Amino acid sequence: MKILHLDSNHPLLITQLNDLGFQNDEEYTASKTEIEHIIANYDGIVIRSRFDIDASFLDKATNLKFIARVGAGLESIDVAYAKTKGVKLFSAPEGNRNAVGEHTLGMILSLFNKFPVADQEIRQGQWNREKNRGIELDGKTVGIIGYGNMGRAFARKLRGFDVEVICYDIKDDVEDSNATQVELEELFTKTDVLSLHTPWTPQTDKMITSEFISKFKKPFWLINTARGKSVVTKDLVAALKSGKILGAGLDVLEYEKLSFETLFAESKEMPTALNELLQLKNVILSPHIAGWTVESKEKLSQTIVNKIKASFC
Repeated sequence: MKILHLDSNHPLLITQLNDLGFQNDEEYTASKTEIEHIIANYDGIVIRSRFDIDASFLDKATNLKFIARVGAGLESIDVAYAKTKGVKLFSAPEGNRNAVGEHTLGMILSLFNKFPVADQEIRQGQWNREKNRGIELDGKTVGIIGYGNMGRAFARKLRGFDVEVICYDIKDDVEDSNATQVELEELFTKTDVLSLHTPWTPQTDKMITSEFISKFKKPFWLINTARGKSVVTKDLVAALKSGKILGAGLDVLEYEKLSFETLFAESKEMPTALNELLQLKNVILSPHIAGWTVESKEKLSQTIVNKIKASFC
């Protein structure tokens, strides 16, 4: 079987697939149109998020048996159409779920203890102890929306804290020893910290709006390490300014490109809401790296190797 690699990944991925007898070709710079001219020669594709794999692309991939995405989700692939073609789909949420759980917890603790602000003030010669008095996570209720690989990994990280962990998911019976599944009404009533761990779907697109935020019974903290387009930035900014949302940790932003590689590359005027967000002191930002650790790079690739091997060897 011939596999075309469209993004660079940990070297073990190609090394191990070579050892299993697969032919591996690498093409990291050709355009999608150029790839479409050669894709019929391949049985498999390994990709991260370089471009959409849509119906038109799949129609040209006449010999394709699988698509492996070295990442957690499959939103860049026309999943339904691929399945009609008999194409197997592999993703690797097992590979970076621990990294996401740790990053999420780190964002909460940084917000609660005002690490970014305190750090910058000291660098500017300011020693403001009372202003930077923190709060403790113990005693809080943490609400998780989306209790799959990422949500579960985050809940496990909370076991060392005296917190109540509740979760909401569209699937039934997902709770475990680390979180109690509840309906949205209970989530709205009890949550002190809300963490999103959902894929990007029609149901989660623009999920966090002013209307959604208004349903929470008390001010809360928001963490998003899932997908940027699930949160409407202008509504988030309004809630942060009003105090309805006490602070936010955002690893993802509404304005990201599909590849997740750039945000500021295009020379367009910055959206007003994003500019306002960047000025707020109670917001922590990172460039879509929650699952982007040294360890997860290896684990993601190993997960993909294991899934290809299980299906084709």
